[in-house]
Amino acid sequence: MEITDVRVRRVTKEGKMKAFVSITIDNEFAVHDIKIIEGENGLFIAMPSRKSSDGEFRDVAHPINAETRAKLQEIILAEYDKAEDNEAIL
Repeated sequence: MEITDVRVRRVTKEGKMKAFVSITIDNEFAVHDIKIIEGENGLFIAMPSRKSSDGEFRDVAHPINAETRAKLQEIILAEYDKAEDNEAIL
């Protein structure tokens, strides 16, 4: 699996939500609405989710193992940092 595109849409409002991200995998499959959130221990990603009938939020798409989640988070947060750096230059 290769992440072939990452698009970051920063959130302009103050708060814990910092950006929404779309990724493309192997130039063939897209996942939208991944969230970058500022937590107590720094930034992390939250996969797209929906509220179920019992009121719980369930991921619509998600990595199957911790290694894949870590890889996705590393790639996405690196792109977020680049976008932040480019915005600082402007």
